[in-house]
Amino acid sequence: MDLSLKTESFTQDRRDWLGSAHGTDAPVSITLDVSKFTAGTHYPDGYIKSGIPLGKVTTGGKYGPYDDAASDGRQTLVGFLFTAQDVNARGVASTSAVGSMLIHCFIREAKLPVAVDAAGKADVAGRIIFV
Repeated sequence: MDLSLKTESFTQDRRDWLGSAHGTDAPVSITLDVSKFTAGTHYPDGYIKSGIPLGKVTTGGKYGPYDDAASDGRQTLVGFLFTAQDVNARGVASTSAVGSMLIHCFIREAKLPVAVDAAGKADVAGRIIFV
């Protein structure tokens, strides 16, 4: 039995990028390919921020950050990460993380952690509204 003192820290998940609660009652469960994310950009604090635009990687079916210049499936925006995901759980770097994605919602574009280009907006037109 391990009775040693353990420390665990928690972060506040910012969701001010959401324009309303519309769509938050039906997020889609996904698996993130952590190797596709950049530490300094997408998870500078050890967790992938909510609001990151996502694309589906063609091989393997996991998701990574949307990138219009990619050629692995992530060039098509499919949704936004709904909840922040810890990628350094218990001090061990993860290769994948389970998360949830919004595919139908209102987005406050100015509050997103990274910008979405015109091509990405066109990919989700009609499902995701940018305000």
